[in-house]
Amino acid sequence: MGYRELIVELDRTRAEALSDALIELGALSVSVEDADADTPDEQPLFGEPGLTPEQTAWRHSRVVALLAPGHDPAVIAAAAANAVGLPSTPAFDVREVPEQDWVRLTQSQFEPISIGKRIWVVPSWHDAPDPQALILELDPGLAFGTGSHPTTRLCMEWLEASVEPGQSLLDYGCGSGILAILGNKCGAAPVVGIDIDPQAVESARLNTARNSAEVSYGLPDACPDGQFDIVVANILSNPLKLMASMLCAKVKPGGRIALSGVLARQAEEVANAYRPWIDIGVWREHEGWVCLTGVKRAAERDGIRDAAEGPAGNH
Repeated sequence: MGYRELIVELDRTRAEALSDALIELGALSVSVEDADADTPDEQPLFGEPGLTPEQTAWRHSRVVALLAPGHDPAVIAAAAANAVGLPSTPAFDVREVPEQDWVRLTQSQFEPISIGKRIWVVPSWHDAPDPQALILELDPGLAFGTGSHPTTRLCMEWLEASVEPGQSLLDYGCGSGILAILGNKCGAAPVVGIDIDPQAVESARLNTARNSAEVSYGLPDACPDGQFDIVVANILSNPLKLMASMLCAKVKPGGRIALSGVLARQAEEVANAYRPWIDIGVWREHEGWVCLTGVKRAAERDGIRDAAEGPAGNH
């Protein structure tokens, strides 16, 4: 018996809990869909791009769990129902999913991505279309950043156009490490990647080793003292505003910063948070997202003493 999907339809209040229970019971993956999709009762979930919507399931939800060979769907369904306090096992369907089909389907969704003038992001199961290009081998994973999202693409295009050999670089909110790796391949050194998620840090380290790059990673408390020639942060608008003074303190006078994860309508508000230290504005827009870039003014000009001093390369 090969891979199978367990399909359960139930109301919104139980869908998320049932999904968690199925994962705990060994499901390889679980997704929640609108059971009324493509009908007059279809219900959209509204939320700002990049942010979690207030509702994480639909009024009439369909939970689809992928089960490995040997897992009995009836036993898993009964155990999950019991775990979330359902009085009985809900009605369910089972769909056969041969291994070769779902692996091929998953891989077919991720083709090599061309970015900028000569960057290719290539999944491990593909050959690089241009062996002479700047190639990043990066498989889709849990950590954000494969080059497919406009914010990642914008930052990569800016790094390709801006990094000069020997410049120090800080990637704050590094995710998969894609920007830090690219910066290093463009000649930046030393390069540091920081993320609040330990899983992202581990993923970034693995990706960096796969790409034969040299980047140091860590959690925020491991961020080195000192300043960098380039600071890049591809996060979201609210965290970027909250971290404005800290990120600006990490940029050398005359150094540059690039920020993304910002919608075009949020650009001015984010830029205003950085203008006490940095002359910043929109560098480029793509699909409603922007990349903000700017140069840090000399501290003497503004009467501002930087919170961090000394070259990052000394740490």
